[in-house]
This record gives sequence, structure tokens and C-alpha cells, in this order.
Amino acid sequence: MNEPARTPFTNMSEFLRSVKWPVMPEVGKALVSTLNNEDADTFTVCRIIGKDPALTATLLRMANSAMFGLSGTVDTLERAVNVVGMSQVRARALSICIVQSCALPVGIDRMEFWRYCMLCAGYAQWLADLCEVDDQEAWLCGMMLRLGEVNLGQARPFALPQIEAKPILPGERWVRQRQLIGFDEGEITAELAKNWDFPEALVTGLRHTAQPLNPKDFRKLAVVLHLAGRLAESGPITPKIIDDLPVILLQMLQLDPQTLFIDAPDADALADVSMFSN
Repeated sequence: MNEPARTPFTNMSEFLRSVKWPVMPEVGKALVSTLNNEDADTFTVCRIIGKDPALTATLLRMANSAMFGLSGTVDTLERAVNVVGMSQVRARALSICIVQSCALPVGIDRMEFWRYCMLCAGYAQWLADLCEVDDQEAWLCGMMLRLGEVNLGQARPFALPQIEAKPILPGERWVRQRQLIGFDEGEITAELAKNWDFPEALVTGLRHTAQPLNPKDFRKLAVVLHLAGRLAESGPITPKIIDDLPVILLQMLQLDPQTLFIDAPDADALADVSMFSN
């Protein structure tokens, strides 16, 4: 048996030949198509979701949890949409489809992985609200950001224990991924999102997350995702955690560190993974 290659990939084409993308469920594909459709309305989104009773039930459980922050019972998709908006319901529905589509490799703790994804999503939404970035696109991209590690592990399984070795400082996982495999998870998630026909703006934001200061294709979304990814690795937000964020990125988004600390959301409320536990 040949020894598996242990050198980093030199180009994306070589990497892509070594992986198999997860298959998005049909309902998820239909929801993705509405991201590029300005005419998609509440009826369209609810009709798509309603074709999958299991997805509908999970989404309604989510709507009645702390995640949506609703008071009272939400018993229909239409009510959920009317209360929190179509974009938020669609993003959460897509997150459920994504979880269903992804089988995590050996070496990644399932619940820890999805907790990070939800926490990153929540922080991305919070930051996006502060700097005029679409908060639901940021939430969805934040939730997806780490998916690229699944394919990195598929291509180079020997590298996962080294990538995941504790402790992991904020941003260190991206550095390890590039050193060991040649790409970081954001770059690979961007290729996955492209394969799933996500809008180009979201693909580009994901691609530059780990290194957001790209002078040729700068996107505020990439900066938001970079900061959210670091915060998701940091534990409870403290003044030191905020101070350790890259100052230049905070300045680019006109974010005040003191205000961020004061207004920081509760991590436990953001990282609700109860719907992923089965």
C-alpha cells in the first residue's frame, strides 16, 4: 500500500481532485436558488420548506427555542416568517440542510464542531448588524465557515490531529491548515459554496476569511467572518479577548472595542446545538 502524500497541495485544482463534496438535499438546493432571486417571497420560501415535513418540524422547534428569541408558541412557518423575517427562517433552514449533508471525519468532535459553527454564526450576525453587512448572509456564512475542514480532513486525514491539537489560539487553526495542507478552511468552504451555487459575494467573503486584507477583492463580509471565527475560538468574551482582535480590522469596520465588550451577546444563547443532537 502506498504511503499517503504528506506534503501540502500546491494548487486548488490538485486539491479538488482529492475530495468529494457533500450533497445538499433537494430542499436545500431550492433554498439556495432563492438567495440569488430578488423576487423570492415568503410564499416561495415557505412552500419550499414545507415540502420536507422533518425539516419543517425541526425549524419550528428551533423557532420556539432561545435561538429565535420569540415569545409565545410559533406553530406555522408563516408565523415564524412574519415574526422574524424570511431571511432568518431561510438561513436556519439551510443550516439544518447543511448539517444533514455533512459527515464529519474521525478526529473531529461532532457537537464541539457544530457548537463552534453556531457560535461563529451568532457572532457574525452580531458584528454584521454593527457595520452595515447583511446579517443573515453573515450568519449563514459564519455557520458554514468551518465546513472546509471536513474536506481538508478528507484529503489529508493524517493532518487533522495536528490541526486540532489543543490548545488552539484564535486564528491558529487557519495557520496550521495552510502549513499542513496548503489551504485554510475558508478557501475550501468557498469552493463548496460555489459548488452549491451560492451567490458570488458570499463565496468571495468565505474565500478571504482567514486573510481578509486582500487589496484586489476586499469584502467587509470577510472581515466580519474573520473576527467572528476568532471570537468563536476565544471562550467567554472579556476585555482582553476584544483587545487581542486585530486592531486594523476593527478600524476598517469602525468598531469600538469598549462598545463591543459592553454589548457582547451571550455565547450560550448563540451556540444552541440542541437541534443537531440526534
